[in-house]
Amino acid sequence: MNISELLREVKTTGTYNEAEVLDLTDDSRKVTAGSVFVCIRGARFDGHDAAVEMEEKGAVLIVAEHATGAKNEVIVEDTRNAYSELCAAFYGFPAKKLKLIGVTGTNGKTTTTMLLKELFDKAGVKAGLIGTVENRVCDTVYPASYTTPGSKELQFLFSEMVKAGCTHCIMEVSSQALAQGRVEGCHFALALFTNLTQDHLDYHGTFQNYADAKRILFKQADMAVLNADDPYAKEMVKGLSIPTVTFSVHQDDSDYTAKNVICTASHVQYELLEKDGNIGRALVHIPGRFTVYNSLGAAVCAVLAGLDFDKVLHLLSEAKGVPGRVEVVPTNTDYTVLIDYAHSPDGLENVLTSLREIAESRIITVFGCGGDRDRTKRPIMGETVGRLSDVAVVTSDNPRTEDPDAIIEDVLEGMQHSKARVKRITDRTEAIRYALKTAKPKDIVLLAGKGHETYQIRGTEKFHFDEREIVKEILKG
Repeated sequence: MNISELLREVKTTGTYNEAEVLDLTDDSRKVTAGSVFVCIRGARFDGHDAAVEMEEKGAVLIVAEHATGAKNEVIVEDTRNAYSELCAAFYGFPAKKLKLIGVTGTNGKTTTTMLLKELFDKAGVKAGLIGTVENRVCDTVYPASYTTPGSKELQFLFSEMVKAGCTHCIMEVSSQALAQGRVEGCHFALALFTNLTQDHLDYHGTFQNYADAKRILFKQADMAVLNADDPYAKEMVKGLSIPTVTFSVHQDDSDYTAKNVICTASHVQYELLEKDGNIGRALVHIPGRFTVYNSLGAAVCAVLAGLDFDKVLHLLSEAKGVPGRVEVVPTNTDYTVLIDYAHSPDGLENVLTSLREIAESRIITVFGCGGDRDRTKRPIMGETVGRLSDVAVVTSDNPRTEDPDAIIEDVLEGMQHSKARVKRITDRTEAIRYALKTAKPKDIVLLAGKGHETYQIRGTEKFHFDEREIVKEILKG
């Protein structure tokens, strides 16, 4: 590919000398001979400062927002957006050959996307999956570093899906990815909104900025699918002239409504009513009231994508649970151990409220808060766990570069009037050990925050930390 081919759909100013493009990157550490280097201004490093050095290193073109002194350079208005568009061009615009279904919201993205992927798989629809737990191209699994990959990895995955014969791609779309332009140039057949509660304010600054970032997805979509029970649903499509389909548990005028909901320790059941007249019974083998919303969103998207209404309901009953989402850990004990990824106030509220509906005895919650992230949600999470649990064990999550004990202090500020008996144990393994030792028959032990993760981040390093293994080792003695 030549430079002119790469730049064909990107608005640039300046002249350049034609050259063959062998690679494309925004990472100065990855520049090699034949690379195009895109200068992006980050929190700690501005790529513009390294432009001349990258050219000396072998870059055949510099893409920047202002003149850097490089000899072969073009200027664009926004290098983040341009990088996404250039990555798409580099891989031959693969997203244009797929029907993209994007899911955004604070909670429920992973379960919704994985349920939808299962529905497509069972119905014979070849679809790729991009998300928090894993990226999947047919049967090939690629590890997931972020909820939504960086622009280049994203376009690579799209291209692999096209090669594998996929017709659809189901993907979680995070607020950070939207704000950073990682999906710029991608067009979505369907955009699903799950809900919006406080999270990631360390990055976005304000809740409104957070909401505005989520809204970007719907500006790039043909149709919006909205959880009508969330107060921010209308905000997502305000001023946009795209068709909207709604689903709800509480509003009878929605396009799809769940009625007569039954929640048990092993599943949820509900009647699904379609406004046009279809009606059927849904059974989903994932406990928790939030499963109603997640499965509703997945079912609606499947129907809109062309699957038969009755077939979708039948396939839902065959769907499996999602790793790290209300996952039951086999223990051979007379109490239950669950692992869940809940790491926000609303996530904890949802899972604990659902467990309250089915708990026969006490709920013992082990939880912490991530370091180098939104500090304002820590006392709120503490209050939530203290209100809805019987025993609350405050410990470390991924402390990163923060002092774990300082994080715990922030959490405990919200637990001063806690209903639960509060125990503070900084070491997460010891916290789990305490919870298991404390558990009595019919209790539920909830390990919250880590979910599918099999590591803990301390400082800047990742250490192996799989709570399933830890529970097994503790119970073996």
